[in-house]
Amino acid sequence: MNRLYFVFGLCALIMCSGFTIKKKRPKLHKIFNGKNLDGWKAPDGNIWWTANKGILTAKSGPDKKGSILWTNGEYEDFIIQVDFKFGEGTIDSGIFLRTDKQQIQIGESGSLKRDLTGSPYIPGKGYPVEASNVQKLLKMTAWNTMKVEAKGSVYTIWLNGEKVLTYDSDTAIEKGPIGLQLHPGRDMRIDFKNILFAEL
Repeated sequence: MNRLYFVFGLCALIMCSGFTIKKKRPKLHKIFNGKNLDGWKAPDGNIWWTANKGILTAKSGPDKKGSILWTNGEYEDFIIQVDFKFGEGTIDSGIFLRTDKQQIQIGESGSLKRDLTGSPYIPGKGYPVEASNVQKLLKMTAWNTMKVEAKGSVYTIWLNGEKVLTYDSDTAIEKGPIGLQLHPGRDMRIDFKNILFAEL
């Protein structure tokens, strides 16, 4: 009986002290196999997206039509992490979060004509906030790593290991696929690799 009281007392003490057990961060797993577009919805007549030797390349076609490569699955809360490297041309790309109306920019904004990597673009609002310290962190001729956490309406962005932005989007939707963008009206190439993902 004394042991039972001890256990109850210990539990009460833990709860009252505000002690919390940290949740283990989910393990990221590959969602790009490096060989083909399995697991992704390639656009009709795909000439823009190719996979070879671990690299996913997005390259403009002759008509500069642009394209989005979507995941097959739809998700609520998640983390996606990608390595990206700028190729030739004016790079205007991004990661779409559940819809093409919620984007984290990679490269130059077509409207503002400057690099806004890591910043959210929301139609009707433009870039409501801008990622911090990106000019120092971004490597223009080498590989970069971007991590995006989408938890409900809150987006948190890391660039090359440093947190650069947290944004609460009042137009976020609950569930949808994740997309990589090749912006229309551009003559450009961007490479991706090590595309990792975890549901939260």
